[in-house]
Amino acid sequence: MSGEDCIHRPPTPEEVVYDVKLDDDHINITKRSVHEKLRIKTIIDSSIKNLPYSHQSLINTLVQEAVQYWQNALKVKRSWASTIRLNRGCVKNMVLYKGGSRYCSDFCSPTTTCGDFVIPEDHLNQCYYHDPKTGQFRSSGQAGEGVTNADFILYVAALSSVKCQHAKTIAYAAHCQQEIVLDRPVAGYISICPDSVSTRSHDVTQLLSTMKHEILHALGFSAGLYAFFRDQFGNPLTPRDPDSNKPRSIDTEYKFYMWSNRVMREVVRYGWKTAQGRRNKRVNMIVTPAVQREVRRHFNCPTLEGAEVENQGIYGTSITHWEKRLFENEVMTGTYTQNPVVSRVTLALMEDTGWYQVNYNLAEDLEWGKNLGCDFVKKSCMEWMDLHPPPAQDMHPFCKQIRQGMLKTDCTRDRRAVAFCNLVTYSGPLPPEYQYFTSTSGVQWSGDYQRLGGAVELADYCPYLQEFIWRDKEESIRDSRCYLAGNVPVGSANFYGEYFGSDSVCVNHGSSWSFRQCNRLIYPTHHGSGCYRFECSNTAGLVLYVNGMSYQCLQAGQRIHVRYASKHYLHDGSIVCPYCPNVCQSKGVVCPRQAVPYDVVTNNLPDLRVPCGAISYLSDRSRNLISVLNLFCLLIYYCNR
Repeated sequence: MSGEDCIHRPPTPEEVVYDVKLDDDHINITKRSVHEKLRIKTIIDSSIKNLPYSHQSLINTLVQEAVQYWQNALKVKRSWASTIRLNRGCVKNMVLYKGGSRYCSDFCSPTTTCGDFVIPEDHLNQCYYHDPKTGQFRSSGQAGEGVTNADFILYVAALSSVKCQHAKTIAYAAHCQQEIVLDRPVAGYISICPDSVSTRSHDVTQLLSTMKHEILHALGFSAGLYAFFRDQFGNPLTPRDPDSNKPRSIDTEYKFYMWSNRVMREVVRYGWKTAQGRRNKRVNMIVTPAVQREVRRHFNCPTLEGAEVENQGIYGTSITHWEKRLFENEVMTGTYTQNPVVSRVTLALMEDTGWYQVNYNLAEDLEWGKNLGCDFVKKSCMEWMDLHPPPAQDMHPFCKQIRQGMLKTDCTRDRRAVAFCNLVTYSGPLPPEYQYFTSTSGVQWSGDYQRLGGAVELADYCPYLQEFIWRDKEESIRDSRCYLAGNVPVGSANFYGEYFGSDSVCVNHGSSWSFRQCNRLIYPTHHGSGCYRFECSNTAGLVLYVNGMSYQCLQAGQRIHVRYASKHYLHDGSIVCPYCPNVCQSKGVVCPRQAVPYDVVTNNLPDLRVPCGAISYLSDRSRNLISVLNLFCLLIYYCNR
């Protein structure tokens, strides 16, 4: 039960074409230019047309939605340039410079690519090359018309490439050309894996989030671009080689330009608590000014050095995403788990590239870790859980409930989804630095504690409440988000009288429910919480609906007994009222004062018949949903993003 990592492989210097001139007066861009709305021009590859029409339409719609988000969120420095003509690749991948202009050292390549995409001739400039026989710098061919009214060209394809062979890969992207003055990326690509496209509502939201994520890798959030970041005055944050005007060193293992400690630096966390004792933990942190400001504000930790980046996963996951343990559902973490948001911290990173002004009004609220202080962000999750033992304190966002028997669910903090504690048992001991449990940890477990850990490896194996997906074999049926109408259980699988839609909220159950059919009990795949329609008013406060019946919540923690007969079962259980302001305040409702609950279930209810023969109502899919406990799986695959 581990997540599939996002594999954004930063392009090597050999895969990037540099020094694109945007206009004849490019030297004065830093002095004369102003920030204007980023213009992204999408170029759709013919491979998209090979998909079913519904998939073509979906990709075109979602690409434009993702592009529109970043166009609204980012402004770019611009002079009067309105056309981009990209540089041609070189046969030997070597260049020479004369008078500030770039020349291939031998001749230009017959084709120039951007990732897997062949750039059209019409988008390319002339071939500028150095003739080794004569020693002269020459040009040949005609310049194409270029791409007009654009600051960034995004090539969009749907290719079944080698990268798509990785399980659960949805899409991948990178930049491929940078301009000559500020090093800003001016061209990149995104390729959607054809087999990953689905029109199911929960898959559509994931695909949109993936596209936003991938496009941002191409625009700036990439280890291949960190060394090119600039300060607010346009000065490089990483020292440059005086001859090439490129960063001075290249990482010998991963082959990208290395950044200075003004961009990222290593920090040591002394006394990091694990079950094997305390140790020193080394972390890498983005320490640029806006990122530092926003991450300190988010965690409410004034001494925080910067934003920690991912330390796990293969090349393409580590370093180039936020640390999952600290930024769980931030869109730029390396694994898709639940409800991804674009936070102020990610927008701050784009501001710190030196290429963009950002619109913080478009930032989404990141609840994870918010205002939890320096202990949360600087200490291990084991120490955080030990410092906040329940019930006296709240160890949120972490948890210690291990699954034994029927899946016990809970609600996410914002009550937008059903979730469960992803503490699982591994086949062998975890690495010592990720072991957090002992016999005194308060976990009901009789086995080897060294094998206990959270299901998401990138979160340092820290266990936490997580959304999930129900699957029938390899097909995803629905996920656990309350606000998606398509998630409603089918027919007899709706054990708890649930409702899904924009006016639905997650509510905890007060006790185990029973489901009777003739003379037998039916057992669902999970219990503990569900999604229910709600209404808010200044007079009645919070009203919940179970199977269409209304129940007024008079105070937080109130248990409401629910009993009804459907054509499948006799349902009997209870729900627990959440705190009214937590649900209704966002609706602009002022909740009335809490009152003493009355008995909402009386002894005067009519006798309810236990349905018999209802098993005939079960479809094959419903039978599977009832009988197979292994249908749920974690919502933790992003893309190999």
